[in-house]
Order: sequence, then structure tokens, then C-alpha cells
Amino acid sequence: MASWKLTIAYEGTRFAGWARQPGLRTVQEELERAVGRILGGIEVQLTVAGRTDAGVHATGQVASFETDREPPDRFAERINAVLPRDVAVLAAERAPDGFDARRWARRRRYRYRVLTGAIRDPFEERRALWWRYPVERARLDACAEALIGEHDFTAFTPTKTDHVRFNRVVTEARWEEESERVLAFRIEADAFMRNMIRVLVGTMLEVASGRRSVEDFANLLEGAPRERAGETAPAHGLYFEGVAFGDGPLVIDYEAEAAPE
Repeated sequence: MASWKLTIAYEGTRFAGWARQPGLRTVQEELERAVGRILGGIEVQLTVAGRTDAGVHATGQVASFETDREPPDRFAERINAVLPRDVAVLAAERAPDGFDARRWARRRRYRYRVLTGAIRDPFEERRALWWRYPVERARLDACAEALIGEHDFTAFTPTKTDHVRFNRVVTEARWEEESERVLAFRIEADAFMRNMIRVLVGTMLEVASGRRSVEDFANLLEGAPRERAGETAPAHGLYFEGVAFGDGPLVIDYEAEAAPE
């Protein structure tokens, strides 16, 4: 059996998330159907680096599968020819034996986009959160700086959860100006919990608008209960951007507990 790695992009608006769900349209189902068709009508099971919720987008998602079939030339192009327009395989390549996109992942990267200002932009309607309230950039930067390192993110995931570990190691967190009106929050960590980034963003925007202090935000990173953090930002501003892999599976697999974003 040969291992294969797919790098994928999708516009998440019309998907009920990554994972297969009965009666719902999902990214996993569309891709498995397309890949299986190109390989001669076989059944394919994809493993993904980061499962995403309904409405979440991806620019650098990674999935893996094993097959004893030899893919045709221009494999990615052939898959794309039978995929719907809101999902595409950016690359299809042979991977090391046993490669598993979830268990070999060491770090995952996400971006959350925020449209600022009093006037909404119809072109960003499904791709960024419109935040019409004041934003003090220095407060956002201070919150991002506080995230670096290992923290207990209990306050940033639903109270009802399958997670048993709440500590995550954040290796990168920053806000940057993507355009004149769009701010982007970028974060990289060893793993993420369900809704973690969206609650972080919702809470940081409250800090930026003066509704709570930077110190209050920092205190939430010490295992505070969920009700002390802010609102969950909507899914349509979130993008899965990429993965850093190791050369084998992790002993502890955070994502086995529950889907992240």
C-alpha cells in the first residue's frame, strides 16, 4: 500500500464542515468520492490534519490516504476535474510509508480575518467578520503576545467537550494588517480545541473595544471557566492555512479527542 498526501483548498460556506455527516454535504465526502472515481471507482478513506466546522475555509489543508492503485499522470488535475468549484486539490504527491496527516502533524496554522469600520463590504460577507466597533490595535497586539507559550485554554472551548487535555503550546500569534480595513489574526500551535480560535478572537475584540482589559484576557489563559471568556466569533472568518509535519506519529494525539475548529 502506498501513502499519498493531498494539499487542499476549499471555500467553506456551503459545506457542513470537513467530516462526513449523514445527509449533509461535507468536504471529506466530496473529496473521497472524487479521488475514488479517479482511481477506478474504489472506496477511499481520507485522514485530515485539522477537521474544520461548517463555514470554515482552508487554503492549505492536508489529507492522507493509502491505496494499492497507481494514480494516473496529472493526478491533482484529474481529481479537480470531477470536484465541485468550491474545493480543489492544490497538490497530490507520494508520501513516506505510513504517513498520516493527523498523527504526523506537529503544528497547525490558522488565520482569522476581521473587516473593520462602519461600512460593510459585500465581497467580504462570507470571508471575514464585520466588526463595526472601535479597535485599539495595541490592545490586540498585547493579547497576541500573551498567547505565546503553553497555557490552559479551558475558557476558550465549550463547557461540554470530549477534550481531556486543555493545555496547548502556541508557537506564533500575531495580528497584522491584511489591507486598509482587514485585520488578520494568525496563530500556530501544536493542536487546537473546538472553537478555540473563534473564542480567542471574540474575546480579543472585546479587549480591543475597551469592554475588558488585557490583564483580564491574560488571566483567562490560566484555566478560567468558559463563561468568563467572550463570544464565539462566526465561522466564516476562519481559515486553515497549513501544517508542519514530523517524520512519524505523535505518541499523544490531541485531535483524537474531538474535532478542533
